[in-house]
Amino acid sequence: MRTPICDQLGIEFPIFAFSHCRDVVAAVTNAGGFGVLGALAYEPDRLEIELKWIDEHVNGRPYGVDFAMPAKYVGQGGGAEATPEYLKTLIPQGHRDFVHRLLDEAGIPRLPDDFEHRAPKAAGLNVDAEGPGQMEVTLGHAGVKMVVNALGPPPKYIVDLCHDNGLLVGALVGSKQHAERQVSIGVDVIVAQGTEAGGHCGEISTFVLVPQVVDAVGPSVPVLAAGGIGDGRQMAAAMALGAQGVWTGSVWLLTQEADMFPEVTENLLAATSKDAVRARVMTGKPARQLRTKWTEAWDRPDAPEPLPMPLQGLLYGEAAERFSRVHDKGFAGYPVGQIVGSIDRVRPARDVVLSMVEEWIDTTERLNGLMDD
Repeated sequence: MRTPICDQLGIEFPIFAFSHCRDVVAAVTNAGGFGVLGALAYEPDRLEIELKWIDEHVNGRPYGVDFAMPAKYVGQGGGAEATPEYLKTLIPQGHRDFVHRLLDEAGIPRLPDDFEHRAPKAAGLNVDAEGPGQMEVTLGHAGVKMVVNALGPPPKYIVDLCHDNGLLVGALVGSKQHAERQVSIGVDVIVAQGTEAGGHCGEISTFVLVPQVVDAVGPSVPVLAAGGIGDGRQMAAAMALGAQGVWTGSVWLLTQEADMFPEVTENLLAATSKDAVRARVMTGKPARQLRTKWTEAWDRPDAPEPLPMPLQGLLYGEAAERFSRVHDKGFAGYPVGQIVGSIDRVRPARDVVLSMVEEWIDTTERLNGLMDD
């Protein structure tokens, strides 16, 4: 089952698992796949702790780190006008009033005066201030073999640092034009992510996008298929389309290792594929996420337009402090893809990897049997 990307990275199975949870990353890596830690929420000091823990639990096996460094965002370039404190002043009062009214109507209590606010985290926030430090930390861990950017072309210094240190650079794309642009700046691995995917995604389906990207940049550039992939049948389909592996995310949210609020897990288990909606209401850019009272509220006639990144993310973070504090199930959402409708139980991550491999083999053998017939 080894493809060229397996040989490049020294892994057994071409299953790439994106997760914000280090336990998932380690479990998938130890099962023969390639875990990728989503580092959006980790400032350099915290990232050092996470990567050190992974190193101690994967016995020298390779893994990756994923950053979210968008090409365009409010506060781009850094400086005083990019700090969370300043950016919060750009949120219109009308938006804050709408959110307060929404949560008040839902019976979500206001935060007490002594509430300890966490440092704000949002896609597109502190990119310039924390990015170089995050990269310095990443390069200090020999187990990291690939760095991926999830939102547009990675900054040039990322590409240069990775190549100077022998790391592959990956990037997610939603069109063949994006893929061609990424390759032209030195990206080594392209993740062709269809609109079925969770989180930030484009409008082209995986089944259409993957062969377009493979034809545009392959075969010298490995292409991974992403979006709507959670079992071995879909993995076999991705390989048939020309991909060298699969990039998966949503399937790991419902594993025993995932660090999730119980109410979020309940909502994910109950969700259908139609409950994974694409909207700008969480981060400011189109992202597929679980349908909740939050996503539905922004369709109301009195709702304002979502703000650009990272202002919308900051606004969402403020609201999340209120509804997460009381574990309100109606607002308990998460970025997730349409594959969520096919997942009906929580399993160990290792079991997910092995079942994908076994089903991939069974599917391939069945197709080979058709050729023999």
